[in-house]
Amino acid sequence: MNTSRDYNIEIKDTADHQYAYGFDFDVMHPYMIRSFEPFFRPGSLLELGSFKGNFTRRLMEHFNDITCVEASGEAIEEARRKLGESVQFVHSTFETATLPRRYDNIVLTHVLEHLDDPVRVLKRVNNEWLAEGGRFFLVCPNANSPSRQIAVKMGLISHNAAVTPAEAAHGHRCTYTLDTLERDAVAAGLKVVHRSGIFFKALANFQWDRLLQTDIISKEYLEGCYQLGQIYPDLCSSIFLMCERGD
Repeated sequence: MNTSRDYNIEIKDTADHQYAYGFDFDVMHPYMIRSFEPFFRPGSLLELGSFKGNFTRRLMEHFNDITCVEASGEAIEEARRKLGESVQFVHSTFETATLPRRYDNIVLTHVLEHLDDPVRVLKRVNNEWLAEGGRFFLVCPNANSPSRQIAVKMGLISHNAAVTPAEAAHGHRCTYTLDTLERDAVAAGLKVVHRSGIFFKALANFQWDRLLQTDIISKEYLEGCYQLGQIYPDLCSSIFLMCERGD
């Protein structure tokens, strides 16, 4: 394990920022699955960065053979309590993980921005872990989401791709845009097959959490934001690349 970072501390909520919000679990996770599903391959799945197993549980509806690599021992303990023994957990950083095989599907959602050397890890995905004909699902928060652009105009952050102090406390190292995300994927040798965005988003996560407790937001409104995101990926909450192995 990397002793220079405490991954158990990084996943804890701070005074002014949560590591994950209800909006992530209740809105973004289902729409991520919906975005991935047309590209899923039959067979095995590797989830890189499973946190406490919330997204893993949704993946279990599609796969019986799931392995998760997670750097936080506390997160793994909670995920095991939720999911039981049906998922294999590997307690390791991605940089040091030793995995016994290749996988037909690999998922990396809202994790790449936490890595000290993202291209190095993406190279491991391409060269060591992704099976021939397999699919890699890469999702990151979007620097150009309207909620961040509004925050810049409000003077809350200096520029779209800024890493805020709260984000840094949670281990963020950068904030990706579609072009910089594809730059790193290509630098790692991956072949980008599909580019998209997930969910048009003009409000911050904490604002969404408050609204979702009311009757202001309907299922139809959420669906409209998802569909609008397919038209304007650069204005989405998250950006999404589906990749295959490159040469």
